[in-house]
Amino acid sequence: MKTAHDLVAAAKTRVQEVAIHHAEQAIRDADVLLDVREADEYAAGHLPGAVHISRGMLEFKLSGTPALQPRDLRVVLYCKTSGRGALSAVALQEMGYLNVQSIAGGYDAWAADGKPVVMPAAPSFE
Repeated sequence: MKTAHDLVAAAKTRVQEVAIHHAEQAIRDADVLLDVREADEYAAGHLPGAVHISRGMLEFKLSGTPALQPRDLRVVLYCKTSGRGALSAVALQEMGYLNVQSIAGGYDAWAADGKPVVMPAAPSFE
């Protein structure tokens, strides 16, 4: 029986991962940046310009959103550490998307490298 780790390892052999030091350029060149983490993870902080579509709804949202349906879209996606990102990239490839990249190390690597993140606003009690 395969484990989640086995599935991620297999996915990573099939997708293009972008090293963190090339991620900003990949994002600039992309048509869309997808955050495939859960809603609470996205709300706690995300990459600037990222569109949130959780991994569990990815295929459905892509199929139901006309702007995201062209198979020649240049897509960069990420998750927390790159496991869900790799699985998501494989799913997009299987749907026929031709230009899909996943950020190696995901959000955690991005933030650890000191790159900009969008954080929730602190409540004001004034």
